Amino acid sequence: MTARIYKPARNAMQSGTAKTKDWVLDYEPDAPRVVEPLMGWTSSTDMNSQVRLRFASKDEAIAYCERHGIAYQVSDEKQPVRRTMAYADNFAFRRRGLWTH
Repeated sequence: MTARIYKPARNAMQSGTAKTKDWVLDYEPDAPRVVEPLMGWTSSTDMNSQVRLRFASKDEAIAYCERHGIAYQVSDEKQPVRRTMAYADNFAFRRRGLWTH
């Protein structure tokens, strides 16, 4: 049972930074998921796949794993690349190339 500690990325449909400031701990699946033949639902016997814990910092998540004897793997956070461009830049004098609709 290995836990992953990571900082979640922003959703593609999300313009803000909600739910991206906390560190998340979830478990690697121990058993593969199985498709139930009658209904076609995907199920698993691994109950730890339903557990997702949030922590304010990476150190708190690591301390939790060490306190409970859980093997863990930490993924470093990736800083988003943000381009700042205003609508007025489409009409700027210094703009390279033609502006067309």
